Amino acid sequence: MIYRFRAILDNDTEEDIFRDFEIRETDTLEDLHNVITQSFGFDGTEMASFYLSNDQWEQGEEISLFDLSDDNSARLMGETKINDVVHEIQPKLIYVYDFFSMWTFFVELAEIVDEVDGASYPNLMFVKGQVPDDAPEKLFEAEEDDFDNFDEFDDGFDVNDYDNLDFDENWN
Repeated sequence: MIYRFRAILDNDTEEDIFRDFEIRETDTLEDLHNVITQSFGFDGTEMASFYLSNDQWEQGEEISLFDLSDDNSARLMGETKINDVVHEIQPKLIYVYDFFSMWTFFVELAEIVDEVDGASYPNLMFVKGQVPDDAPEKLFEAEEDDFDNFDEFDDGFDVNDYDNLDFDENWN
């Protein structure tokens, strides 16, 4: 079977920037990584990871390009088939390329179709929008009412009461 994906650049520009492509369901996430980087014009040499995602695009389990864990326990793109993590019930992934720039993409399975005899896969089907020179800045903001009941100084400690603070003033 052939999976048709749409990869959308997470940006705050007026123009939508996305790519539609086809890839075999039995290809690996590393193959998917290569399709995404090539279709958006990246050289593919930077660190990258996929994250499983739910319908609200919340980041779940990481599947990385390289194992940087201390105990070699990371799940790797090259060892993970696409259909092992993406299917009709779980159609969404978050893809992050270049952890210094944080190019972030929402990748969604749009359709599953039969393989066409003589067709070459992966196949870039549609391109919309130009990739900016720099990754869009991420604004980590909360809603205004998220902190209405938050008082950063209300921790119950009197900083002037040295006798009851739990620390050793001669620690070094």
